[in-house]
Amino acid sequence: MYSFSQLSYLYSFFKINQYINRLSGKFTILKTVSILFSFLFITVSLFFGGCKKDLILSKSNVSFSVDTLLFDTIFTTLGSTTQSFKIYNTDRNSLEISEIRLMGGENSPFRINIDGVADLVHTDVTLPKEDSIYAFVQVQLDVNNGNLPLIVEDSIQFTVNGKVSYVNLAVWGQDAYFHYSDLNEGIWPNDKPHVVYTFAAVDSAKSLIIQPGTDIYLHKSALLYVYKGQLEIQGTADNPVTFQGDRLESFYDDVAGQYYGIYFEKARASTVNHAIIKNGTAGIHVFSEDDGNIGYTVDIKNTEIYNCSSYGIFNYSGGKIKGENLLVHSNGLYAYFGLEGGDYNFIQSHLLGYGAESGPAVAIKNYFTRTDGITYIGQINEGTINNSIIYGNGEDLIAYDTILQTGVTINYLYENNLIKMENTPTDLSQFNGSIFNQDPSFGNISEDNFKLNAGSPAIDAGNASFGTHTNSNDILGNPRTGVPDIGAYEL
Repeated sequence: MYSFSQLSYLYSFFKINQYINRLSGKFTILKTVSILFSFLFITVSLFFGGCKKDLILSKSNVSFSVDTLLFDTIFTTLGSTTQSFKIYNTDRNSLEISEIRLMGGENSPFRINIDGVADLVHTDVTLPKEDSIYAFVQVQLDVNNGNLPLIVEDSIQFTVNGKVSYVNLAVWGQDAYFHYSDLNEGIWPNDKPHVVYTFAAVDSAKSLIIQPGTDIYLHKSALLYVYKGQLEIQGTADNPVTFQGDRLESFYDDVAGQYYGIYFEKARASTVNHAIIKNGTAGIHVFSEDDGNIGYTVDIKNTEIYNCSSYGIFNYSGGKIKGENLLVHSNGLYAYFGLEGGDYNFIQSHLLGYGAESGPAVAIKNYFTRTDGITYIGQINEGTINNSIIYGNGEDLIAYDTILQTGVTINYLYENNLIKMENTPTDLSQFNGSIFNQDPSFGNISEDNFKLNAGSPAIDAGNASFGTHTNSNDILGNPRTGVPDIGAYEL
C-alpha cells in the first residue's frame, strides 16, 4: 500500500511537491509558530592581556527555524503585524553572513529587522558559534484593498560563503477562507473565495461538501487532497464550482500548471458535479481507491476540465472513474490517461486533444516500471466510452500500450462515438456504431467553443439505450430526447 508521501517515483508524471507527512495514516500539519515575545541578545567581547586573536570563521551555511514565514491573519480589520524566525549557526566556529537582503526592496509590503537593526539590506553580520539570532518581519497592507493578490509574497535572501538561501514570506492579501496544510470536513461556506496554500486535505473517514458557486483558488503546486475520505462537489448549471490558480492578473487567465489539482487517494465514493477546473497540472487525479468501495471512486458529471499542463483526468493504479457530460480539452498531454490499470466509463462526453502536444486524447497503459525496477501490471475490468467525441489535432486520438498475461484482464468497448483514428482498427467489433475520421464541426475551436454546428455528423448519431443515460440532460442542462447527439452538447 503506497501513501501519498511515498510517490516520489511518480514525480515525472505528477509534478507535485510533497506537503503531507503521515504517521500511521494521520497527518502532521506543518504550521508556522507565531512568536509573541522575543529577546535581544547582546554579545560581549572579552579581551585578555590586550591581545586579540584572529577570528576563525566557519565555511558552513546558516539554517532557519522556518522555510516560509506565513502571516495567516486575514486582513479585514488589521493593517500590520509582526512575526519572527531564528537564524542558526550550528558550527563550532563563528559564521559571517555577507548579506541579508529583502528581495522586494522599497516596494515590498514587508520590512525586516535583523537582531534589532531595521534595514532593507544588512551586510557582514557575524553569528557566533553554535548560536542564533532573531529576524523580525513586519508586513503592512492596505486593509480590504480589493486590488491586492489573494496571496502577497516576497523573500529574504541570505548570502553566506558564496552560497545563497532564502526564507519565503507570504501574507493573505484579501478577505477569503484560507487553507494552509489543514484538514477539512463538513461544508465549505460559499460567501467568500477559498484559497489553498500547499494543500487542503480531507482525511480518512471524513467528508467535505463544496456548495454551488464556490470559487477555489490554489497557489503554486497546491492541491485539494482526499485521502480515504469523501468529496462532494455540488455545483449547478447556473452556479458551478470553479478551481483555478490564485494569480488574478489577466496574464494568468490561460497559463497552465499554476497548481496541481484535485487528488484522490484510496478515496471513498466521491462526486464532482458542475465544476470548472482550469490551468492546473492534472485536473482530477485518482490514485487507487478505498477497498470498501462498491461503485466508482469518483463520479464526474457536467464538468469542464481544460488547459492543464499534463492531464485532464489521470487514473493511476486501480482507480475507478465514471464520467458523463464532460468537456475535457486543450490539456498538455491527454484528456484521459489511465496508467497501471484502473476502470473508466465515459458517456456523452468530449474527450479532446488540442493541447500543447498533437498526440492522443485518450491514452491507456496498464503497466508501469517503478523506481524499484519492478514492472507492475494492472487490470482494466471496465473500459467503456459511449456516445462521445474523441477528436483533436493528432492523427490517432486513442493510444493503447498494454501487457496481457495470465490473470490480467483488459476489457474495452467503445460504441457510438465519433473518433479520429487515421489507423482505423481492422476489428471494429469493439467500436459498434462509431464514426471514424469525420470532422465533428465544432463552433469555434480557437475560442474553446465545442458546441456542434448544424450538419455535424455527431447529431442524432448516439444510442439512447445506454441505461440511466436515456433522456438525460446535456452539460448545459438542455434535455436529450429521442436519439441523442454524440458528445456533451445536445443541439
